[in-house]
Amino acid sequence: MAERETILVVDDNFDNVEILRMFLEAQGFTVVEAPDGQTALAKLDETRPDLVLLDVMMPGMDGWQVCRTIKNHPTLADTRVVMVTAKGAFEDKFEGMRSGADDYLVKPVDLKELKTKVERNLAAREKKG
Repeated sequence: MAERETILVVDDNFDNVEILRMFLEAQGFTVVEAPDGQTALAKLDETRPDLVLLDVMMPGMDGWQVCRTIKNHPTLADTRVVMVTAKGAFEDKFEGMRSGADDYLVKPVDLKELKTKVERNLAAREKKG
């Protein structure tokens, strides 16, 4: 059997993390959690997840800063990042893409859309890798 893919969920809201974790685990993924940007970067280095679901509005480093850090890191730059945020305006989506995000998902999360974006980003990673 193939190894389960790992997804890092980064959000300072416990309820959001729980919803994503339960859904993703039911889909067969291994889920790692981080409540903030600094913890996320440490967990990225430890676990090398296949995909990161990243909130924007967090204390300390915001999601855009975290995304830029990931994309500028020599060994993490290929990590797929999907921004998951309540900030749905065009300017916010543009900032996400400018930060290096591979995709963007607006809260409240539609689970069918989440599933599609997760599958699409994991498939893109596999094609590249």
